[in-house]
Amino acid sequence: MNTEMNWNSVCWKSPSNIALVKYWGKYGQQLPRNASISFTLDKSYSQTTIFFRKRQSDQLLLDFQLKGQSNEAFQLRIAKYLDRIVETLPALNDLELRIETENTFPHSAGIASSASGFSAIALGLCSIAEKYEPLPREFFQTASCLARLGSGSAARSVYGGAVLWGETNWYQQTANEYAIPVNTEIHPVFASYRDSILIVSDGIKAVSSTIGHSLMHEHDFEHARFAQADQNLKKLQMALQTGNQTEFVQIVENEALSLHAMMMTSKPWFLLMKPETLEIIHRISYYRERKKIPIAFTLDAGPNIHLLYPESAETEIHAFIHEELESFCYQKQVIHDKVGAGPKVFDLS
Repeated sequence: MNTEMNWNSVCWKSPSNIALVKYWGKYGQQLPRNASISFTLDKSYSQTTIFFRKRQSDQLLLDFQLKGQSNEAFQLRIAKYLDRIVETLPALNDLELRIETENTFPHSAGIASSASGFSAIALGLCSIAEKYEPLPREFFQTASCLARLGSGSAARSVYGGAVLWGETNWYQQTANEYAIPVNTEIHPVFASYRDSILIVSDGIKAVSSTIGHSLMHEHDFEHARFAQADQNLKKLQMALQTGNQTEFVQIVENEALSLHAMMMTSKPWFLLMKPETLEIIHRISYYRERKKIPIAFTLDAGPNIHLLYPESAETEIHAFIHEELESFCYQKQVIHDKVGAGPKVFDLS
């Protein structure tokens, strides 16, 4: 993009995250019906540059580019998002914006691109707004609130490591409006955990997450599910504190399968797992029993698998993936990632 002399810019990179305890079902302005906890990733991130200047037209968003190409559908979505947040960041009313973003991973790779994308945009907008007036909350708390309005899980991506979003009795100072980091309560073994993402399908999901969330209203098992998530959060808190990887495996896999069970029992029902997904799950389970290595699978709302395991087992797990699992992945695609330190601003003018 040709940036004239009167344009300033800010650039953030913000990672995606993988939920361990899932949130499924929301109310109001993107508020969760149960608390969730996630690991923020490291290599799977969005890098977003926002150019800004004093308004010279009647438009706030002049252009949105994804990987250097204007994208009308995304521009419309971002424009609607900006309309939602100008009340929180009124300084934007006096500005024009141009946004350029790109991901380090394929858009349909089973990684929450909306989480990394909206968290990067929210962080950038907060950096811009605070140049003109004080933010309504602490910087990252404000960014988490704003990211949530674009994508619920984006609330967790403004922090690194283990992040909690949603009100719960098991942690202090929790809120539905923003996420909080909980790294001081994490055993060192989990701080360096690995996440290998097995791309079973790179296609667009048959049912969007937004529609899926809406089907939790009056779901036959909605109240039982929210109670289950709450208890799993309590158990996971203890496992993360003590370094109990066996318990970690049981909780994380229970959460993944429960999420998909809710999809399969909603009205109308939908099924996002593929035959290859199930074959990989069976092979992971058998490998764990045979090798006694605490590997765990989890899934978001899609067919692709996140394989979580300790850093100490990385070499052996990579060999297992290559020998037994790659053949079930789309074009043998595997993305090797790990728990990361969170977003970073690397250019601010």
